[in-house]
Amino acid sequence: MQFHVHYKDGPARTGLLFLDKSEVPTPGILFLHTTRLRAPSFAEILLTDASVITKKPSIRIGHSLFLSEKTGRTTAFSLNNFLLYPKDVSDALHYRAIQSNSKTMDCAIVPGETAMIPETVKKNKAMIFIVANALQAAMQQTPFVEFITRLRENIGYEKLVYTPCIGDPTSIALLTYMGVDLVDSFAALMAARNDTFLFTTGSFHKNELQELPCVCPACIKHVTAKAMGYEDILAHNYHAFSTEMKRVRNAIRTGSLRELVETRVRSTPSLAAMLRLLDLKHYPYLEQRTPITRKQVLIATTKDALTRPEVRRFQERVIQRYRKPERAKVLLLLPCSAKKPYSFSKSHQLFAERLQSLRNPSVVHELILTSPLGLVPRELELSYPASAYDITVTGHWDEDEKKMMRTLLEQYLTKNTYDTVIMHLPASLQEFTRDLLKNSVSTCTDTPTSQESLSALSDALQKTTRMYDLVGHQQRTLENIAGLARYQFGDDIATRLLEGCTVRGKYPYYKIMNNIQQLGMVTQERGLISLTMGGAERMTDAASYWVDVYADFSLKGSVLAPGVKDADEGIRIGDEVVVRRQGKAVGVGVALMNGSEMKESRHGEAVNVRHHR
Repeated sequence: MQFHVHYKDGPARTGLLFLDKSEVPTPGILFLHTTRLRAPSFAEILLTDASVITKKPSIRIGHSLFLSEKTGRTTAFSLNNFLLYPKDVSDALHYRAIQSNSKTMDCAIVPGETAMIPETVKKNKAMIFIVANALQAAMQQTPFVEFITRLRENIGYEKLVYTPCIGDPTSIALLTYMGVDLVDSFAALMAARNDTFLFTTGSFHKNELQELPCVCPACIKHVTAKAMGYEDILAHNYHAFSTEMKRVRNAIRTGSLRELVETRVRSTPSLAAMLRLLDLKHYPYLEQRTPITRKQVLIATTKDALTRPEVRRFQERVIQRYRKPERAKVLLLLPCSAKKPYSFSKSHQLFAERLQSLRNPSVVHELILTSPLGLVPRELELSYPASAYDITVTGHWDEDEKKMMRTLLEQYLTKNTYDTVIMHLPASLQEFTRDLLKNSVSTCTDTPTSQESLSALSDALQKTTRMYDLVGHQQRTLENIAGLARYQFGDDIATRLLEGCTVRGKYPYYKIMNNIQQLGMVTQERGLISLTMGGAERMTDAASYWVDVYADFSLKGSVLAPGVKDADEGIRIGDEVVVRRQGKAVGVGVALMNGSEMKESRHGEAVNVRHHR
C-alpha cells in the first residue's frame, strides 16, 4: 500500500492510494458493499466483508480489530466494531485496541482522544489511521477539531486519515480542509432508512419536499419525493455524496477549497463552529500548509474570510516584517478598488495622475485601506492575496471590519511614522479612522473620484510635498523593492540581497542589478522577487529559505523529496528558496512543499528549480 500526493490546498490534498493493484483517488468515499447491499457502480473503493467477491479495491470488515487475510489474488485489510466503541472508556480499553492492531502494517485504529495520539502513532508504520469513535467525537466540536489537527501533525504528510460513520454532502469539504482523506457511506444509508434526502445545503425528510430539487438518475424517474422509497432515496444520497466529493477534489486542484468550505458550513451551526475553531485556535496548523500564492481569486463574501490563514499571514507580515520607504514623509491613505491590482483600476489611475503631476512625488507613500486585508502598501499590491481578492461593495463596514482596520492601522503607525497624513477616503472609512490620525488632512468631500475631491487632493499634495527635498525616482523604487523584500524574506535577507544594488525596469516589471549582474526580478504574474543564482549566492548562509540536498544528489531538474537532506521549517509552498549542497548554492526555485514536508516525504517534487549550477 502506497500513497502519493498530487495537489494541495491547505491541509487538504488530492492523491492516489495504491491498493489491490489499483489506483484509488483521494479524498475518497468508502462505499459499504455486502451481499445484501450493493455499492453503486461508480464507487471507487469499497468497504466490504470477507465473504464478498469483488474486483474493485476494498477494505474488508473482519472479526478481529484488523485482519490481514490472503485472498489468493491480493491481501485484504479488515476492521470491526472497534470503530464504533465509545471514546469515553477506560484507558485500558483504548490500549487494548492499540495493542490488538500493533502487528498491522497498513492500517491503525486511533481512539478519538487527543491524549491517546502519541502512544498510538509512536513507531507506527501504518498507512491509514482510522478514528475509532469519530461519530461520537464529532459531536463535540472543540475536542474534535483539536484531535484531527493533532493527529495530522503527528502522522505527517504521507499518511491518510479515515473518519468512519461521519461525513455527508454538507461536511465533506470541511473534513478534507481539516486534513481527513477518507469518509464512508454510512450517513447516506442511515438517512435513507429515515426517508431523508441529503443535499449540500442540508438534509430533508421526503415529506418536507413539495417538489424534487434534484435531477440525479434516481430522482428524475419520479414526480414527487413522497413517491420515492428507500432504494431510490439511497441512490440519490449516493449521487449527492459522489458529486460533492468530485467537487471537493476539483476545488483542491484549482486552489478554491476554502471558498467551497465557507459556503458549505453555512448549512449547519456545528460545521460553522468547527471552521471558526480551526481558524482561531489552529492558525499555525493552517498557515504552515497554506501556499503564499495561488491563481484563484480570494472571494471574501463572509466573515470567515477575515480569519483566513492567508489573510492573517499577510496582515502579520505587513506589521512585523514590512517597513515604509525611508524617504517617504507624506502618507496618502486611499480606498481599495474593485479591479486588482489597484493601479490598473480607473480610480487609482486618477489618483496616480495627481501624484505624477507633482515635482516631488516620491516623497509620498500610498497605503490602501480595505477588507479583509486591512492595509496594503502600494508596493505590495502585486503580491497575493492583495493582487487577487474580491469583496462585496456596499459602502458600509461592519464592526468586525472596523475593529480589524483600526487595530492594524494603529499598529502600523506605531512602527512607521510620517510627517503628514492625507486622507483621501470616503466618509464611511474616515469616521472610524480619523481619531488615529492627528493633524491629518481630508481631501474627499463626497466620492474619492469626484472632480471636487480630486482637486482637493492635488492641492493638498502640492502644498505638502514642496516642503521636502527632492527624492529621486530610482532611489524611491529601490526603497519600494526593499519593502517587498522585507515582506517576502524578512529584514536580514532583504538587506543582504539589496546591498549595493540598483533597480531597472518599469512597473510592474523590475530587475534587481548589482552592476551588470542580475540578482532577481519582480513580475506582475508572481508579485514577489524571483531570484537568479547571483541572488541565491547572497542568501547561501542565511538563516531561512534554504533547502539542503545530499552530497551525492545531482541537480539537473526539480528537487525531489528523497533528495532533501534538511530544510528550513519556515518555508511555505510558493516561497522562493535557495538549494544548497555542502554549504554552497547550487540552485534556486519555488517551493512545492513546506519545509517540514520536504524533510519527511519520500515522494513528490519539493522544489521547482528555475536556475541551477
